[in-house]
Amino acid sequence: MDENAPDSMIPYDEIVQEALRAVVGRVLGQIETTGGDLPGNHHFYITFKTAAPGVDIPQHLRERFPDEMTIVLQNKFWELVVSESGFSVGLSFNQLPCKLRVPFSAITAFVDPAVDFGLQFQSTVPDLAPEPHDEAENDSPDTPPVADDGSNVVTVDFGRKK
Repeated sequence: MDENAPDSMIPYDEIVQEALRAVVGRVLGQIETTGGDLPGNHHFYITFKTAAPGVDIPQHLRERFPDEMTIVLQNKFWELVVSESGFSVGLSFNQLPCKLRVPFSAITAFVDPAVDFGLQFQSTVPDLAPEPHDEAENDSPDTPPVADDGSNVVTVDFGRKK
């Protein structure tokens, strides 16, 4: 792109981010309609900002993950409910059942390692000072996320002129 291009009066970056987050909603909505049954080897890593508006997680998780958290939807999750603005799901953390509510606007990454697919999003909340934290340990297998080789990963990062 030309560095001398004028600033757009149309917020393309926000429109694209919103459309890609709708992909996450559609995928989760399909899983919701099957009663939480994931087809084949599909499973999802969902990363979200824990301090984003509308995020509702137990206090012990918020303390452990003050900035960002990754959850895994694979074998042990329940009560997946998807709305137009977000989703809620039950997960177990160290054998303790928890209910999480996450707006789509809080999601920063969505990965399905089974098919080498991933989406990364710009954060809609200011970054907090990142603090070291433990892995989520929400009773998931030790499957690593998709390798960062760029295959089937969509990253949208529109630079803003100042």
